[in-house]
Amino acid sequence: MLLEVKGLCVNYGRIEAIRDISFTVNEGEVVTLIGANGAGKTTTMKTVSGLRPVRAGQILFEGKDITSMPSHERPALGISQSPEGRGVFPGMTVDENLDMGTYARADRKSKAVEQDRDRVFALFPRLKERMNQTAGTMSGGEQQMLAMGRALMAKPKLLLLDEPSMGLAPKLIAQIFDIISEINKQGTTVLLVEQNAAQALKRAHRAYILETGEIVRQGTGAELASDDAVKAAYLGGDV
Repeated sequence: MLLEVKGLCVNYGRIEAIRDISFTVNEGEVVTLIGANGAGKTTTMKTVSGLRPVRAGQILFEGKDITSMPSHERPALGISQSPEGRGVFPGMTVDENLDMGTYARADRKSKAVEQDRDRVFALFPRLKERMNQTAGTMSGGEQQMLAMGRALMAKPKLLLLDEPSMGLAPKLIAQIFDIISEINKQGTTVLLVEQNAAQALKRAHRAYILETGEIVRQGTGAELASDDAVKAAYLGGDV
């Protein structure tokens, strides 16, 4: 088991954002968390990446307790995130943004980094075309590609993707999800938070549904996509 979250509780002041949630991510899987706005999805991702403190519960990565580990130490373990809202460095070039993804790597001056850069360019050819362009002048879709590419430059065992399709045109959404599937086929485990439930369930091996900070349903992506209650609540009646 790559990631195990047990009885996790997280607060914003006195407000309980997530309470007593437990889930697992096995090596090689795509696991998705779906739910409405305010369900606790992004809070969960921030907590796994170390950006939110834990009130109660435990986070295990490859069997190691990382509950209290600072966020900047987690990439060295193999956890990398493409955050909600992309979070690129707008005044830096595409190439410089990608280089920032390697900061925690012990081999950042090696040929392996160049190989990983080539992998990112193979997945996102547009980034190679824009290598010397500043990130802040790129389109939303290009910035999303850059955020994902930067996360991949950390050579993660677990890639955290928070709302990768947010604000994108339908054609580009399909492209982004195709790339997520390809990343997984190449051997990277993915934990995905996504409001586009139809695409997320289509790509996921397993899924959890969050409502008001609690996990209320779980199953395979196919099981939840075919469930009438899930269809009505999250898929507009159909996938």
